[in-house]
Amino acid sequence: MRFKRVCCPFRRLTRIVRITKTPVVKPTLESLEQTYRRPLFDLIQESRRVFLEFWPKNEVQLCTLLSVKTGGCSEDCGYCAQSAHYNTGLQKERLMTVDEVLPVAKTARENGSTRFCMGAAWKGVRDGDAKFETMLETVREVSKLGMEVCVTLGQLGDIEARKLKEAGLTAYNHNIDTSPEHYKKIVSTHSFEDRLNTIGSVQRAGLSVCCGGIIGMGETETDRLRMLEVISNFNPQPESVPINSLMPMPGTPLANSPQVDPFDLVRMIACTRIAVPKAKVRLSAGRTRLSDEVQALCFFAGANSIFYGEKLLTADNPEAEKDRALLAKLGLETLEPDMSLAAPNIDPNLPASPSIGCCGGPAKCEDVAPAKVGCC
Repeated sequence: MRFKRVCCPFRRLTRIVRITKTPVVKPTLESLEQTYRRPLFDLIQESRRVFLEFWPKNEVQLCTLLSVKTGGCSEDCGYCAQSAHYNTGLQKERLMTVDEVLPVAKTARENGSTRFCMGAAWKGVRDGDAKFETMLETVREVSKLGMEVCVTLGQLGDIEARKLKEAGLTAYNHNIDTSPEHYKKIVSTHSFEDRLNTIGSVQRAGLSVCCGGIIGMGETETDRLRMLEVISNFNPQPESVPINSLMPMPGTPLANSPQVDPFDLVRMIACTRIAVPKAKVRLSAGRTRLSDEVQALCFFAGANSIFYGEKLLTADNPEAEKDRALLAKLGLETLEPDMSLAAPNIDPNLPASPSIGCCGGPAKCEDVAPAKVGCC
């Protein structure tokens, strides 16, 4: 058996390892800061190396996102035009029926999408509710189309997560949005811990977790990396990590936020690829503000998934034809759907998660409720 000496990007030490894939090392905030602040080309070179180890083909996952219930949300997320707390001019719409969703899903499939994502603007779902039964039926029917199926329905518990998996759901999206410290400045109607509790239910059901965040909401560089620290220390790590650049929505508290520096986005993509090497890193909201060249740099740095189609819930997105042209220029193919996709394996040598507590996580034990977020 052959061995070689390698330097771990998150630790200043050298280890002897078998010549296989680079081991996944759960990063700390300090190690993430060191990685993020490397010269840009050095950072991208490292993220590209990690990317090619785990994703050797030039492939990008194409996802379509549909808002199946728009507006009137009870939550006060400061970035969201769908909140009932703000006067954004968005018209409230009822929950779409299965018959209304299916044609959209079929069109997405015909246009090349391999994952169909559905989002609903409300606090969450509970077993027995009519709206949850409608979503279960919709998931069952969409899953028959040969695409991966993802939903983002807000908060849920173990029962709801299990029923979604039984209906054929591939993954559940529930972003943590930002760092635990900055979160209370963005939303007050639920807590960071509430987000983690939902993710825990999704993990216990055996579903894949899609979890990322948003940059450009007035957070610091440390906040961005704290967010990534929490995400990368999930056990198991998320199957997908969307990185969104804020799209300021008129009428929301963040309407006048400045545009994210494109190089900050590239750095965030690269760090995410290094920290969560097996995940699909999704270049999400904000692409309409990016040039083809910046998007190409993001793909090179480790992004391998995009939302495909002209709308992201309520925000604009590049036209499908423009995306197809860009991918063709870059020689990138479409990642085929994996209908048997299983959730990543739990590492038995690491604490259960999600957690922001004492088990190697960012917060102090007294800052979280151990029974709720898996703190040791």
